[in-house]
Amino acid sequence: MKTTPPKIALSFLRWFCREDYLEEVEGDLTEVFEKQHEQSPAKARWKFTWSVARYFRLEFIKSFKTYHSANIMDMLSHNLLVTYRSFKRNRTSFFINLIGLSTGLACTLLIYLWVTDELAMDQFHKKSDRLYQVMEHREQAGKLVTFQSTSGPTAKALAEEMPEVEYAVTATRPYKYILSHDNTDIKAIGRYVGKDFYALFSYPLLQGLPNQVLSDKSSIVISEALAISLFGTTENAVGKMVEWQHEKQYQVSGVFKNIPPHSSAQFDFLLSFEAYREGRSWVDEWGNTSPMTYALLKQGANVDQFNEKIADFIRDKTDGKVIHRTMFITPYAERYLHGKYENGVRTGGRITYVRLFSIIAVFTLIIACINFMNLSTARATRRFKEVGIRKAIGAGRKSLIVQYLGESVLLAFLSLLLAILLIWLALPRFNEITNKQLSLDLTPELTLVLLGITALTGLLAGSYPALYLSGFDPVAILKGKLNRSLGELWARQGLVVFQFTLSIILIVTVVVVYQQIEFVQTRNLGYDKDNTIYFRKEGKNLNSNGLETFLSELKRIPGVTAASSIGHDMTGHNSGTYRVIWEGRDPNDRTEFEAVSVNYDMIELLDIEIELGRTFSPDFASDSSGIIFNESAIEYMGLENPIGEVIELWYKKREIIGVVKDFHFESLHEEVKPLFFYLAPQRTWNVMAKMEEGRERETLDQIQAFYREFNPGFPFDYQFLDEDYKAQYEAEQRVSTLSRYFAGIAVLISCLGLFGLATFAAEKRLKEIGIRKILGAGSLRIVSLLTLDFTRMVLLSVVIALPVSYFIARHWLEGFAFRIELQWWFFAGAGLLALIIAWLTISIQTLKAAQTNPVQSLKDE
Repeated sequence: MKTTPPKIALSFLRWFCREDYLEEVEGDLTEVFEKQHEQSPAKARWKFTWSVARYFRLEFIKSFKTYHSANIMDMLSHNLLVTYRSFKRNRTSFFINLIGLSTGLACTLLIYLWVTDELAMDQFHKKSDRLYQVMEHREQAGKLVTFQSTSGPTAKALAEEMPEVEYAVTATRPYKYILSHDNTDIKAIGRYVGKDFYALFSYPLLQGLPNQVLSDKSSIVISEALAISLFGTTENAVGKMVEWQHEKQYQVSGVFKNIPPHSSAQFDFLLSFEAYREGRSWVDEWGNTSPMTYALLKQGANVDQFNEKIADFIRDKTDGKVIHRTMFITPYAERYLHGKYENGVRTGGRITYVRLFSIIAVFTLIIACINFMNLSTARATRRFKEVGIRKAIGAGRKSLIVQYLGESVLLAFLSLLLAILLIWLALPRFNEITNKQLSLDLTPELTLVLLGITALTGLLAGSYPALYLSGFDPVAILKGKLNRSLGELWARQGLVVFQFTLSIILIVTVVVVYQQIEFVQTRNLGYDKDNTIYFRKEGKNLNSNGLETFLSELKRIPGVTAASSIGHDMTGHNSGTYRVIWEGRDPNDRTEFEAVSVNYDMIELLDIEIELGRTFSPDFASDSSGIIFNESAIEYMGLENPIGEVIELWYKKREIIGVVKDFHFESLHEEVKPLFFYLAPQRTWNVMAKMEEGRERETLDQIQAFYREFNPGFPFDYQFLDEDYKAQYEAEQRVSTLSRYFAGIAVLISCLGLFGLATFAAEKRLKEIGIRKILGAGSLRIVSLLTLDFTRMVLLSVVIALPVSYFIARHWLEGFAFRIELQWWFFAGAGLLALIIAWLTISIQTLKAAQTNPVQSLKDE
């Protein structure tokens, strides 16, 4: 059997070697290869490849010296002149490529700005490599559910007992509070944090010392913007007094710079966690959870070993009573992008969308590059003579490759200028969609990225045409005996198929995402969220006995149909407990039930349907010890006749008085969990009011006036319940909107390429069309003849794209517990839409060609 050198290395040798030198070089290298192959085939192949690479290096050095010794400026000016004439001669191709490449570059660079911003989130902390958040896996109903909330004593215990921990702090979630100074009331976001907060996090202080600003529980640290709002300046803010919720006085101990947008935690002021502890004895109990814990590990600490050590930390602290909670730490900087857990395993989060749009950016740019490749190779016949003459007068293949790559790179840089203009125009809308503050600041880093992406695009787009055009035999060209290869045709058609395959996948994705968003927005949640507002129960007038008076007066306002209070926001997990005990319960079962405190009439206000029994009523004094479960809770507990059954909650006996039908109090990503209502007006924190449809504006004005009169000093800060529900799906909404734009752009670029190819095909077959028309062929017959090949390519794209898009759509929908069913028309419609778009694109040129006067066609040379 004859041995042959590696095909790839041999192909490169034939491409780049001087033609007068090729036979000698190839013969020498092949002879050496055959001798070595007898001793060691693997070694022979490696040495042959190395010899080819060495030849390339030597030839490059020779070429560089030759170019250097010649007049480089003359060479560049000549190449630019040839490029200009080529662009001018092929205006249609030039503008198609310019529009396609600039649009593709603009999309890519917009996505690059967004991805860079996402990846930069929480990366600015100086000790980021050692900064971790403490989290917990909790076993519930045989599954592990992951929580960010921890027990209050966790930080102190870790700092004192674990030698790997340098600092640990406890912090509450951000909440809005009223801060006042000299009759100025401002609603700002605040957090209670441990005294070592600034030892972990890098939020620069303008005034105050990091190790002292939170050491006193009567101190407050405020942001630069808040200091200006309260005092008019940041100077001399330290030492001034600020009133919190019109109840307590705090002294400003420090001022920090405004929180950067790259921080996932946004707040306006900080209070000592010791102040939060006052009056909240439950905070110091290991059995309760609410605050979050952060830890700074010492240099060299092994995270995996540390996680093994703290896994049973809570069990040890409770003498084995709490066995369902497993503690672990995760890098703080990774929480934002990798925040999704399924059954105790990290499965993704926002990183999914970062990857998705990165892929879309690459594919969009590839589609634009394909247009350049296709149009360049399709119009190669116009450059045959140019190639033949240049080769005949001594131009080597390398110089032709440099010329054609130069053309594509120049076009790419022209496209970059147009792309920057497009980005400048699109950035405001893009920021609105993504809820970011991106800007095109041409920093050295961004400039380098722009130039790099553009150069790579030019080289990628021009590589195949350059190698293709430079490889023609000059003798065959000048004699007119050049045969077009079948491989060239298949390559061009394959690229068109690839373009439309990607476009169809994007169309299907848009349809599925849109349908799912419509589904979650319109699905019957089991309660009525329309025309309902809610606001926090703030101030002494609402938190004391005045609540019932407020609700009574609120109901009297014209346009208010119902009003009550609730300890929940109806859009997520708020508070859970596993201290629900019923007959037959497994003693080791720690499944959490969602605990919802309500006032009278709250269930009626939300129009939650009663399955069995009744709701809370002031007519029954015993309802203070009553409880109402949802269907999922009753099913989980296995109670067949629940009404009248007595269970134990928080060590107190309660009678089941009602069962409500399941409703969604979390997003549709989650299954409906066990839940119960209990009557406790004093433990509610949201006031809800339902308004008459069509009178919302005037009713809101009256509610606001009444609120200000009843609760002076507290702004009326309300939210609509249905808008809060929609806000849960912001990420999906953005994906839906952005995918529509990017799918449209991908289809547009693909159609531009198809338009260019159709134009070329029509021009090439003008004489054939003229002859067919003379022989009696009608315009419809000629149109169908010209569109047949393109139709086949698009149909092949549909066949390839549909199964791929089905897999992608199904994978994305698996993230929702409640989701649409994939319908056949999603895919058939996308394929038909792509086909119609392709036909419309082609028809512009085919109709023009079909209506050409045959006499003019046959005269045309």
